[in-house]
Amino acid sequence: MNRLFKTFGPGPRLAVPIMLFLLGGFAAPLLAVIAYSFVPARTFSLWQKWSLGNYVEIFQSSIYISFLWSLGLAVATVVILAIVCYPVAFGLTRVFGRWATLITLLFALPLFVSENVRIYGWILFFIKNGVLLGSLKSLFGFELESIVFTTGLTLLGMVYVYLPFMLFPMTLGVSMVPQQTRDAAFDLGASRWQVFKEVDLPLSMPGVVIGFLLTFVLAVGALAEAKVLGGQRVIPITHDIEIAFTYAQNWPLGAAVSVLLMLVVGTLVLLVLRRFDLDTIVGRR
Repeated sequence: MNRLFKTFGPGPRLAVPIMLFLLGGFAAPLLAVIAYSFVPARTFSLWQKWSLGNYVEIFQSSIYISFLWSLGLAVATVVILAIVCYPVAFGLTRVFGRWATLITLLFALPLFVSENVRIYGWILFFIKNGVLLGSLKSLFGFELESIVFTTGLTLLGMVYVYLPFMLFPMTLGVSMVPQQTRDAAFDLGASRWQVFKEVDLPLSMPGVVIGFLLTFVLAVGALAEAKVLGGQRVIPITHDIEIAFTYAQNWPLGAAVSVLLMLVVGTLVLLVLRRFDLDTIVGRR
């Protein structure tokens, strides 16, 4: 170790505390979860005969359906937010001018309120005789069916909660497009659509990709939206993990589901990142 310090200078010595912190705070719990996924079901000791029984149980039970629901809702959330947020990000960068800071602040304000409080606010808004339906009934005599505890409201809640996580990276990506490049394209006779397709979208893609990945990873782990807004009509994979670790006291199964979720999400993220230049995305060039 002393020879290593002499060879590479004080860098390794100074990095030891942060390396120990990362090993103890990140690597160790992750390795423990992976190890627990191989021990027999409903046991709490790692000194058991390891097997793939927990992973087999995932596909023999209905847990895989929760995987599909979580992935499907996450993809739908990303698609909807991409359609909604890109025009807003473009407006914040190119159109709103001095009002851009105020509008950005309005989008950021919900982040200062607990997610659960905001979700219950949607319940009060859409519940029968609540803010929306009660107002329509009182003012116009309309009596509509409540959409509370439906898959659609679950998706709406996810779109609402994760909107800032898509919008802000997209805004950063759009702001990376030089105005001089856009002006040059217009001077050469390009139409607005051509400028968007050939200049704006490609050059803003690093921010768009970051928004996609950040939103997808967060949305796959969504739980409160399905519990509160969906009334558990849809069971996400995070609910099965919670049940396994708490009520069922089946830590090995919960660990196996967690590991499988990390593998699926990590693989999808890596497949997406392979199509883009990481140095450009992180701003190294």
